[in-house]
Amino acid sequence: MTGALLLMIGALVLSRKLSDMVSGTAIMSDHTVDVVIDAGHGGSDPGKVGINEVKEKDLNLAIAARVEALLEKRNISCKMTRTGDEGVSGDGEQSKIADMKARVQMINDLKPKLAVSIHQNSYPQEEVKGAQVFYFKHSKGGEAAALLMQTALKTLDESNHREAKANDTYYLLKKTEPPTIIVECGFLTNPEEAEKLAGEEYQNQVAEAIVSGIEVCLGKEEKKN
Repeated sequence: MTGALLLMIGALVLSRKLSDMVSGTAIMSDHTVDVVIDAGHGGSDPGKVGINEVKEKDLNLAIAARVEALLEKRNISCKMTRTGDEGVSGDGEQSKIADMKARVQMINDLKPKLAVSIHQNSYPQEEVKGAQVFYFKHSKGGEAAALLMQTALKTLDESNHREAKANDTYYLLKKTEPPTIIVECGFLTNPEEAEKLAGEEYQNQVAEAIVSGIEVCLGKEEKKN
Protein backbone atom coordinates (compact mmCIF):
# COMPACT_ATOMS: atom_id res chain seq x y z
CA MET A 1 0.00 0.00 0.00
CA THR A 2 1.52 3.33 -1.06
CA GLY A 3 2.15 6.20 1.33
CA ALA A 4 -0.27 8.40 -0.61
CA LEU A 5 -3.06 5.84 -0.24
CA LEU A 6 -2.39 5.50 3.48
CA LEU A 7 -2.55 9.29 3.80
CA MET A 8 -5.89 9.40 1.98
CA ILE A 9 -7.34 6.67 4.20
CA GLY A 10 -6.09 8.44 7.32
CA ALA A 11 -7.62 11.73 6.18
CA LEU A 12 -10.97 10.02 5.54
CA VAL A 13 -11.00 8.43 8.99
CA LEU A 14 -10.13 11.76 10.61
CA SER A 15 -12.84 13.51 8.58
CA ARG A 16 -15.52 11.05 9.73
CA LYS A 17 -14.36 11.25 13.33
CA LEU A 18 -14.36 15.05 13.39
CA SER A 19 -17.65 15.22 11.50
CA ASP A 20 -19.23 13.14 14.25
CA MET A 21 -17.92 15.63 16.82
CA VAL A 22 -19.33 18.62 14.99
CA SER A 23 -22.71 17.07 14.19
CA GLY A 24 -23.04 15.34 17.57
CA THR A 25 -22.73 16.41 21.17
CA ALA A 26 -20.48 19.37 20.41
CA ILE A 27 -23.40 21.13 18.66
CA MET A 28 -26.46 22.60 20.34
CA SER A 29 -29.49 20.45 19.50
CA ASP A 30 -32.03 23.29 19.30
CA HIS A 31 -30.53 24.99 16.24
CA THR A 32 -32.82 26.95 13.91
CA VAL A 33 -30.52 26.97 10.84
CA ASP A 34 -27.63 24.84 9.67
CA VAL A 35 -25.10 27.62 9.12
CA VAL A 36 -24.64 31.33 9.76
CA ILE A 37 -22.30 33.02 7.28
CA ASP A 38 -20.71 36.18 8.63
CA ALA A 39 -19.14 38.57 6.11
CA GLY A 40 -16.60 40.42 8.23
CA HIS A 41 -16.50 44.24 8.48
CA GLY A 42 -18.80 46.43 6.35
CA GLY A 43 -20.12 49.98 6.25
CA SER A 44 -17.71 52.43 7.84
CA ASP A 45 -15.32 49.59 8.67
CA PRO A 46 -13.45 48.57 5.49
CA GLY A 47 -11.26 45.99 7.19
CA LYS A 48 -7.88 45.59 5.54
CA VAL A 49 -7.10 47.40 2.29
CA GLY A 50 -5.18 45.26 -0.16
CA ILE A 51 -1.97 46.02 -1.95
CA ASN A 52 -4.22 46.45 -5.01
CA GLU A 53 -6.52 48.87 -3.08
CA VAL A 54 -9.32 46.30 -2.81
CA LYS A 55 -11.23 46.56 0.47
CA GLU A 56 -11.60 43.50 2.64
CA LYS A 57 -15.25 44.23 3.43
CA ASP A 58 -16.13 43.97 -0.27
CA LEU A 59 -14.30 40.68 -0.79
CA ASN A 60 -15.81 39.21 2.37
CA LEU A 61 -19.33 40.00 1.19
CA ALA A 62 -18.72 38.80 -2.37
CA ILE A 63 -17.43 35.42 -1.18
CA ALA A 64 -20.12 35.13 1.52
CA ALA A 65 -22.87 35.73 -1.06
CA ARG A 66 -21.43 32.98 -3.26
CA VAL A 67 -21.29 30.63 -0.28
CA GLU A 68 -24.92 31.40 0.55
CA ALA A 69 -26.05 30.66 -3.01
CA LEU A 70 -24.19 27.33 -3.08
CA LEU A 71 -25.58 26.28 0.30
CA GLU A 72 -29.12 27.03 -0.83
CA LYS A 73 -28.63 24.85 -3.94
CA ARG A 74 -27.55 22.01 -1.67
CA ASN A 75 -30.51 22.41 0.69
CA ILE A 76 -28.37 23.57 3.61
CA SER A 77 -30.23 26.29 5.49
CA CYS A 78 -28.20 29.46 5.87
CA LYS A 79 -28.47 32.96 7.32
CA MET A 80 -26.19 35.90 6.55
CA THR A 81 -25.20 38.44 9.21
CA ARG A 82 -25.16 41.09 6.48
CA THR A 83 -26.17 41.18 2.83
CA GLY A 84 -25.04 44.69 1.90
CA ASP A 85 -22.34 47.24 2.64
CA GLU A 86 -23.31 47.99 6.20
CA GLY A 87 -22.45 46.91 9.70
CA VAL A 88 -24.65 44.50 11.63
CA SER A 89 -25.42 46.77 14.57
CA GLY A 90 -27.53 49.17 12.49
CA ASP A 91 -25.96 52.22 14.12
CA GLY A 92 -24.76 53.89 10.94
CA GLU A 93 -21.25 54.96 11.90
CA GLN A 94 -21.20 52.03 14.28
CA SER A 95 -18.38 51.26 16.64
CA LYS A 96 -16.52 48.03 16.10
CA ILE A 97 -17.55 46.91 19.58
CA ALA A 98 -21.25 47.45 18.87
CA ASP A 99 -20.91 45.69 15.52
CA MET A 100 -19.16 42.67 16.99
CA LYS A 101 -21.73 42.40 19.78
CA ALA A 102 -24.52 42.46 17.18
CA ARG A 103 -22.88 39.66 15.20
CA VAL A 104 -22.44 37.54 18.32
CA GLN A 105 -26.04 38.17 19.39
CA MET A 106 -27.37 37.18 15.98
CA ILE A 107 -25.38 33.94 15.94
CA ASN A 108 -26.38 33.05 19.49
CA ASP A 109 -30.04 33.79 18.79
CA LEU A 110 -30.11 31.70 15.60
CA LYS A 111 -28.31 28.76 17.28
CA PRO A 112 -26.82 27.33 14.04
CA LYS A 113 -24.94 24.07 13.89
CA LEU A 114 -21.95 26.10 12.69
CA ALA A 115 -21.00 29.75 12.17
CA VAL A 116 -18.42 30.69 9.54
CA SER A 117 -16.95 34.19 9.56
CA ILE A 118 -15.25 35.18 6.30
CA HIS A 119 -12.21 37.48 6.34
CA GLN A 120 -8.98 38.34 4.52
CA ASN A 121 -5.53 38.38 6.08
CA SER A 122 -2.46 40.64 5.98
CA TYR A 123 1.19 40.53 7.03
CA PRO A 124 4.18 42.91 6.88
CA GLN A 125 6.10 40.58 4.55
CA GLU A 126 4.30 40.47 1.20
CA GLU A 127 5.54 36.99 0.31
CA VAL A 128 3.35 35.45 3.04
CA LYS A 129 0.18 33.85 1.65
CA GLY A 130 -2.33 31.03 2.12
CA ALA A 131 -5.81 30.51 3.53
CA GLN A 132 -6.05 29.71 7.24
CA VAL A 133 -8.81 28.88 9.72
CA PHE A 134 -9.03 30.03 13.35
CA TYR A 135 -11.11 28.60 16.21
CA PHE A 136 -11.63 29.24 19.93
CA LYS A 137 -9.10 27.12 21.78
CA HIS A 138 -11.68 25.94 24.35
CA SER A 139 -14.27 24.84 21.76
CA LYS A 140 -14.07 21.19 20.74
CA GLY A 141 -16.73 21.72 18.07
CA GLY A 142 -14.89 24.76 16.77
CA GLU A 143 -11.61 22.88 16.62
CA ALA A 144 -13.20 19.96 14.75
CA ALA A 145 -14.80 22.30 12.22
CA ALA A 146 -11.58 24.28 11.75
CA LEU A 147 -9.54 21.17 11.01
CA LEU A 148 -12.04 20.02 8.41
CA MET A 149 -12.31 23.47 6.84
CA GLN A 150 -8.52 23.85 6.65
CA THR A 151 -8.33 20.59 4.73
CA ALA A 152 -11.01 21.81 2.30
CA LEU A 153 -9.20 25.12 1.74
CA LYS A 154 -5.93 23.41 0.89
CA THR A 155 -7.52 22.28 -2.37
CA LEU A 156 -7.13 25.89 -3.51
CA ASP A 157 -3.33 25.73 -3.25
CA GLU A 158 -1.44 22.49 -2.69
CA SER A 159 1.61 24.48 -1.55
CA ASN A 160 -0.37 25.94 1.37
CA HIS A 161 1.01 24.29 4.51
CA ARG A 162 -0.88 26.42 7.00
CA GLU A 163 -2.77 24.60 9.73
CA ALA A 164 -5.95 25.48 11.63
CA LYS A 165 -4.96 27.66 14.58
CA ALA A 166 -6.39 27.98 18.08
CA ASN A 167 -7.10 31.46 19.46
CA ASP A 168 -8.36 32.74 22.80
CA THR A 169 -8.61 36.49 22.13
CA TYR A 170 -10.92 37.02 19.13
CA TYR A 171 -14.21 38.36 20.47
CA LEU A 172 -16.39 36.55 17.93
CA LEU A 173 -14.82 33.20 18.75
CA LYS A 174 -14.94 33.72 22.52
CA LYS A 175 -18.53 34.95 22.79
CA THR A 176 -20.45 32.79 20.33
CA GLU A 177 -22.13 29.73 21.81
CA PRO A 178 -22.36 27.53 18.67
CA PRO A 179 -19.08 26.30 17.15
CA THR A 180 -17.62 29.22 15.21
CA ILE A 181 -14.64 29.48 12.89
CA ILE A 182 -12.94 32.38 11.15
CA VAL A 183 -11.85 31.67 7.58
CA GLU A 184 -9.02 33.94 6.42
CA CYS A 185 -9.30 33.37 2.67
CA GLY A 186 -5.88 34.79 1.79
CA PHE A 187 -3.44 37.65 2.27
CA LEU A 188 -4.28 41.02 0.74
CA THR A 189 -0.64 42.00 1.28
CA ASN A 190 0.53 39.31 -1.16
CA PRO A 191 0.33 40.70 -4.73
CA GLU A 192 -0.51 37.36 -6.35
CA GLU A 193 -3.13 36.32 -3.81
CA ALA A 194 -4.71 39.79 -3.63
CA GLU A 195 -5.11 39.83 -7.41
CA LYS A 196 -6.71 36.38 -7.42
CA LEU A 197 -9.09 37.24 -4.58
CA ALA A 198 -10.29 40.30 -6.50
CA GLY A 199 -11.42 38.12 -9.41
CA GLU A 200 -14.79 36.40 -9.67
CA GLU A 201 -13.33 33.08 -10.82
CA TYR A 202 -11.16 32.67 -7.72
CA GLN A 203 -13.94 33.95 -5.46
CA ASN A 204 -16.10 31.13 -6.84
CA GLN A 205 -13.32 28.63 -6.13
CA VAL A 206 -12.93 29.88 -2.56
CA ALA A 207 -16.70 29.69 -2.04
CA GLU A 208 -16.78 26.12 -3.38
CA ALA A 209 -13.99 25.11 -0.99
CA ILE A 210 -15.76 26.70 1.99
CA VAL A 211 -19.03 24.99 1.11
CA SER A 212 -17.24 21.65 0.73
CA GLY A 213 -15.81 22.16 4.21
CA ILE A 214 -19.24 23.01 5.61
CA GLU A 215 -20.76 19.90 4.01
CA VAL A 216 -18.18 17.66 5.67
CA CYS A 217 -18.64 19.43 9.01
CA LEU A 218 -22.39 18.83 8.85
CA GLY A 219 -22.03 15.27 7.61
CA LYS A 220 -23.83 16.16 4.37
CA GLU A 221 -21.04 15.72 1.86
CA GLU A 222 -22.75 12.67 0.37
CA LYS A 223 -25.68 14.89 -0.69
CA LYS A 224 -23.54 17.11 -2.89
CA ASN A 225 -24.97 17.50 -6.40
